[in-house]
Amino acid sequence: MSSGEAAVSQKWQRKGKPKGKGEGTGRAAGYDMAGVGLLLLAAAAGWSDMVLLVFGHVVSGWVLCVVLVCAAVVAAGLRALWLRSEAGRTVEHSRSALMSGLRVVAATAAVLSCAAGALDELGAEYYVLHPTGPDGCTAVVRETSFLVLGSGDVYAIGASHIGWRPSGSWIADDGHRPIAAGTYELGRHEDGGGSLTVHGTPGDPIVSGGLATLDCGS
Repeated sequence: MSSGEAAVSQKWQRKGKPKGKGEGTGRAAGYDMAGVGLLLLAAAAGWSDMVLLVFGHVVSGWVLCVVLVCAAVVAAGLRALWLRSEAGRTVEHSRSALMSGLRVVAATAAVLSCAAGALDELGAEYYVLHPTGPDGCTAVVRETSFLVLGSGDVYAIGASHIGWRPSGSWIADDGHRPIAAGTYELGRHEDGGGSLTVHGTPGDPIVSGGLATLDCGS
């Protein structure tokens, strides 16, 4: 091969060799989408009534919100580190106006959601009641009080370890908390599930609710 042919061949190889532009741009976009997705999930978790049961401990929605926001921050950090790496500097990584706007909206919603959830949890106490059902169905109670009223929610949590919404609620007079006071009855059914009945006192009666059916969907 002549020197001229070799030069043409080398030039063609340099032009034809892929630089990973599409792959690199896609990777940066992937970090962006992961971060926005985590922020949107955080916003949903903070505003929801869901609870998680993890190794016998209750994780409320606002705590999950904070965890997801932290995960989004990690995703943003990984994106920044990758863009500063040798591979990241070789590609174009401009962020679209739509993605930037969506990121701001998602971050704002997530922060507000976490803050609102944290405020709502002030003074709240969680209880994991025993015994559990034969199918593993567990009753988890959230009790709180505000001014002269006490309120409570009970969740029936099964194998998924997630309580999406309360199975029952109650309101008691004068800030009474029947679970904390021990004025309740937890019944279990042989085929799974059960019921929770809360009682007041002569001076602090239950003014609304008081009986909840526990069904974990088994």
